Order: sequence, then structure tokens, then C-alpha cells
Amino acid sequence: VKAQQVKNAIIVPVGAKGAFVPKLMPPGADRESVQKEGIACYKVFVGTLLDLTDNIVGDQVVPPPDMVRRDGDDPYLVVAADKGTASFSDIANAIAIERKFWLGDAFASGGSVGYDHKKMGITARGAWEAVKRHFRELNRDIQKQPFSVVGVGDMSGDVFGNGMLLSPTTRLIAAFDHRDIFIDPDPDPGISLAERQRLFNLPRSSWQDYNRALLSKGGGVFPRGLKSVDLSPEARHAIGTGNGPLTPQDLVRAILRAEVDLLWFGGIGTYVRGASESNAEVGDKANDAVRITGAEIRAKVVGEGANLAMTEHGRVDYALKGGRLNTDAIDNSAGVNSSDLEVNIKIALSSVVASKRMSYEQRNDFLASMTGEVAELCLRNNYQQTLALSLAQRGGLAAFPDHRLLLRSLEQRGQLSRVVEELPDEPALDARAHAGQGFTRPELAVLLAYAKNSLRADLLASGVVEDAYLAQELFRYFPPRLAADHADSITGHRLRREVIATVLANAMINRGGPAYVVANVEAASADPAQVTLAYAAVRDSFGLTELNRLVDLLDGHLPGATQLALYAEIETLLKRQTLWYLRNESPGSKLGELVTRYAQGVGEIRNALPTLLPPAFAQQIAVRSAAFEAGGTPRDLARRFAELSALAFGTDIVLVAGRSRASVVDAARAFFGVLDLLGLAKILDSAAGVVLGDRFDRMALDRSLANLLRTERELAVDVLAAGTGTVAERLANWHAARPEAIGRVIKSVGDLTAGEVTLSRLAVAAGLLSDLSSGK
Repeated sequence: VKAQQVKNAIIVPVGAKGAFVPKLMPPGADRESVQKEGIACYKVFVGTLLDLTDNIVGDQVVPPPDMVRRDGDDPYLVVAADKGTASFSDIANAIAIERKFWLGDAFASGGSVGYDHKKMGITARGAWEAVKRHFRELNRDIQKQPFSVVGVGDMSGDVFGNGMLLSPTTRLIAAFDHRDIFIDPDPDPGISLAERQRLFNLPRSSWQDYNRALLSKGGGVFPRGLKSVDLSPEARHAIGTGNGPLTPQDLVRAILRAEVDLLWFGGIGTYVRGASESNAEVGDKANDAVRITGAEIRAKVVGEGANLAMTEHGRVDYALKGGRLNTDAIDNSAGVNSSDLEVNIKIALSSVVASKRMSYEQRNDFLASMTGEVAELCLRNNYQQTLALSLAQRGGLAAFPDHRLLLRSLEQRGQLSRVVEELPDEPALDARAHAGQGFTRPELAVLLAYAKNSLRADLLASGVVEDAYLAQELFRYFPPRLAADHADSITGHRLRREVIATVLANAMINRGGPAYVVANVEAASADPAQVTLAYAAVRDSFGLTELNRLVDLLDGHLPGATQLALYAEIETLLKRQTLWYLRNESPGSKLGELVTRYAQGVGEIRNALPTLLPPAFAQQIAVRSAAFEAGGTPRDLARRFAELSALAFGTDIVLVAGRSRASVVDAARAFFGVLDLLGLAKILDSAAGVVLGDRFDRMALDRSLANLLRTERELAVDVLAAGTGTVAERLANWHAARPEAIGRVIKSVGDLTAGEVTLSRLAVAAGLLSDLSSGK
């Protein structure tokens, strides 16, 4: 249930997790009789659910007869048959159609007319995006370079089977399921991949079906029912076992502890616990004999394609020793994402079918034609969520205060329980901070999801989803072909508000980090709706979507640390400019006009930047550009990212231009001219690198920077008002009018920047400039 609530962060709308358990099956009956009884029970179960659910008839919500409702209208109910085949989805949809339930065959996803998870391999492919990111950040390309794997599952399984077909360089050393143990000490990637593909294509298969002649020397397949396993020296070496006798349980534990590149979970069961947990607390008695602790895992990376393969304490223990993993809810979310898209696409197309523009059969063909686009949308979510975690983790102690603030905020609002989610209490967090450790990646994954769910609820309650400019977010959710061919089915979608809120919440937290919203709410005394408007303004004013896309294209082409550094530059710009908009503009209903004005101004500054920068600033950018290029970034892109530090003043400059009724380029000349004259370039650049562990110190630093830049804008306005002529001449006039006062400031700022820039030095500099602006 916890995992499902976390996965709900990317689906529309949020929901609950239920289960269907027939308790009175006929004793001693054959398989066919049991199946018939199960289907009969399922029909009763689904029919009863619909008895309790509101329906939509025409455009009206119709509650069930003779029903007392203690909540509002809620006609949205979908079911998912996770177990077995699509037949139960088809049964549920047939009932919905017979009962004239408004969703029709969108009631149950994954049926014969829908997106088949196993055929698409979508759950495994989503988890593989997470695995690729881990290795990419270790500077390894597992699509091209051989890597060793052990895993849980067999080739007939959806997640394990599809996962072990996703790279031509996979070297599967060992795997096990509830029946057999498979060992191939030194596999040939090409030969073993072909044989795994053959097993995957069989109607049913087990490791016993593997062609033994294709195993490397010393390999074998061993039933788990054996009393002992006689391993070859090659197998013992590959797995890392000693020379003594081994039971199947010993061998399974050895596989889980093997020193390999990847541990891939694709089967049912919880195999890893925390050191502080007992097997009884895990609640999976069937695997008590083979379970290990997180600290015992020696694999470099864990891919948790299966649900609850590890407990949260087990994940944290592994992460604290340097292991790379997320959580099951992050890794295997693409499956539920695909189901969610199927339902909402069918809802969209229902209006097209009802208006006779498309027959039911044509709709089915149209659904099938979008399979690839649906998969790409799901994989994109996996890509971006894991990137968000990497950036949050990269933030380390500098980001720790904000993450802690987020946890407290969620807890105070009653949206999260530390006990339920197994997150550290305050003393444990104090100990982490003292030891120089922030939240682990699995803990950040929980915070990420809760931040999204919380933001989505706030947006739905605020009404910001009705903003005309933000309406374009609706199209980011659906496949491009649906948007191109039937745009009206999207704009008129029954869950339009929920879709917009979900898309925005995902984008904002993915790009800004888990604490992006709560930190801005506190720093600017704003509300989540205002942060959302500011987010859209920054994103579109500075073209951040395109910048992120350019960095995405560098996957595998430069070191992982350099690529993350580029993403971090974009994230930093987003955070700082969001706060700028919250303090200096009120987008309101004129968001579109605001974006147009600032985007145009930022564009003008970008084009003219080489002629605008004073020598000190130009030198800083040259150094930054060289550093990016030395890290592997292409020269043009390195320069573009280096210039972001100067382009970040674009909003200030556009504001100066508006207040002075000057051109943006002239405003930029005045702005940079004052910066250069007063020697502020160095202090502003140094301030960006100040790391403070205390949240209130960081707020004070931010406030000092804001005060300094506000005064800088006022001085630039004064310069533009200092007579006529060129900006350089007006700057000279302004200087000549107050040479002594300006001279004192120049000397004082020089003294301040002679040493390390600190919070107190920055506060003094801001005060000096304020005095100058006020005429002192």
C-alpha cells in the first residue's frame, strides 16, 4: 500500500490499493473448477464495487440509489488485474459495459484492448532507465560495455525476463526463483542473450529449460529442493563462495551477496532487510531462510524491478555503505504509469467515438498505433524522477536543511508519518548532519513522491490549474499523436484539472528538487499556487526545457559528474529566479504577457552578451566555460552554460528597462557598468559558492543577495537618468556627480572581497550599496 501511494505521484488521479481474495474456494477441486469459482467471485466483487460508485449519465453525476454519501461526487473508479493475464481486465470491462458505467472499457486497464505490460516490457524498461542512470553516473555505458548481473526471477517473468533482454552486453552470472538456481560463471553475452530470448518466447518456461550446452564451464541449473549443491570451482569463484558444502539456501544467499555490477530483482519476495530488523518484522516467512541484510550486498547497483524486494531499512543500510539504488516505487513505476495513460486516453477518445468521428474498432487501432508514444511518456517519467534523485543526492549537506524542512512540513500537515515511511527521527537526523551525511537516496525517493502528492493537492485546491497559460500543460501528459489528431478530446477531458495539476507537480519537483516548493513558500511567504506561476515564468523565460533537452542528449558522451553539474546549473537558475519572480512580480492572470516580455528581454541580452560584459565578468565566464569544456562538455554548450551566471541578471535588467523606459540592451549596459565600477562581480560570484548548513543562515544570505541586487537595480536606473548620450557617458556623469561617496563604496567593497566572502561580508556590502542608493 505504501509503494502504491508513492507511485501515485505520477498518475491521474490518486487512488487506493485494494485486493481480491476468494476465501471459500471448493476444496479438492481441479484447476478448471477453481478458476470458474474465482471468476464467479470476481464478478460479484466488481459488481458490488459498482453498486457503491457514482456514475455519469450524459453530463450529470448520478449517485447509486438508496445510498447515503458522506463525501462529494466521485464517479472515478478503475480496477487493475495485476495477477495473471488480461482475462480478468476483460471480465471487469464487460461488467462495466453491461452496467453502462461511464468508463466503459477504460474501467480496467491491461485488457485485450489496451497496453499489455509484458509485451511492451514497460515495467522492466522503466526500471532499466534507473539502472542505466546509476551506471552512467559511474561513467559506464551498460548498453555497450559488458557488465555482470545476478538476479531474482526467471525468463518467463515480466520484469525479470524483459529486463534481462534489454542490453546486448548483459552477463547473467546467476539467478534463482522459487524452483531453481541458475549459474553461468563466465557467460558469452551474445549466446546467453539468444538463449534467454528463446526461453522468454516460450508459453511457459523455467531455468530447467535452459540449454545446458550453452552454459560456460562449470555452469548448471539446480533444483532448490536438493539437500546440497555440488558447485564447480568456476561457479564458486564467480559467486564468491568457499569450498565447503552448500545447501540451496546457502547458495541463494551467496548469490544475493555476490560481488557483481548489478543485482536485479524481478521476482516475488522480500530478500533484503535492515540490520535492525528481524525476519518476523519483514513479514515474508517464505524467504526467511535466504534473506540477507542491506549491508551484506556487494553489488555496485541494485535495480528493484519487483515490489518490495528490499525493506526500506535494508535499502538505507545499503545506501549508507555506498550502494546505488532508489526504491521499488521509483524503479517499477512505469507499469502503473502505462495503465494510467491507457485509462485517460480511453476517456479522451470516448467523446470522439460518441460523436461518430471514430468507430470502436478504429479507436482500438488508434490506441495500438500510440503504443510507442505511451511507452516513451512512461520512460520519460522514470528518466526524470531518477535524475531528480541524483541532483537531490548531489546537493548533500547543502540541501539537507531544505529536505529536513520538507519532512517537517509534510509531517505537520498530517500528510506523512515518519514511522510508517521508516524515515529518521530528529535525533537521527542530527547525528547524520554531525557525520556529514544527508538523506540517503531511498529516503529522498519517499520525500520526492510525498512532495509531488502534496503539491498536486494544493494546486487542485487553489484553482491555479484554471490559468489560461498553464492550460498548455495538459498536452504534455498525452501522446503527441492524440494531441495532433484529436486536440479537442484533450481540452475537454473530464479529468482536465487533475491532469494539469499532476503534470505541473511532477515537472516542478523533478526540476527543482523535493524541497523546491516548500523552500520558496517559506523564503517568499508565498503559497504553492504562486510558486507554480513563478516556476512557469522562469522555465519559459529562460528556455529551461530546451537547456535540459540539450543535456539529456549528452547521455554517455561525457562523464556523469559533468553532466550532473550541467543539470545543477539549470536547477540553480530555476531556484533563484523563482524566488526573484515571487519577490518582484505578480504573474496572476497575466502570466502569458509576463513570460513574453521577459523571454524577449532575456533573448536580447543573450544575443548581445559578448558586447555587454565588463572585463572582470567576462573573465569569470571564460574560466567557467573552460572548466565545463575540460570536463567533456562540447565547447559551444560549455560557453552557453558558463554564460548562465550573467544571464541570470536578465530579469533584473528587464525590470530596469521597464522602469527607465530604456531599451533592454541599454539597461544591461547600465546594470553591468555599475557592477564593474563598484567591483561587485567578484562578490556576487563568490556568494553563489557559499555553503551554509543552517537554514536560517541560508535565508539571511539569500536576503542579503536580494537586497544587494535590488539596490544594484536602483543604481542602474539612476545611471540611465543621468543626462543624455551613450550609457557610458551617463555612467560617467553619475560617477562625477558623487565621486567621494562612490569612491568610499568602491574601496569598502574591495576590502570585503579581499578575503573569503562570508555571510557577514555580503550583508555589509548590501548595506553599503543601500546607503549609496539612498544618497548617503
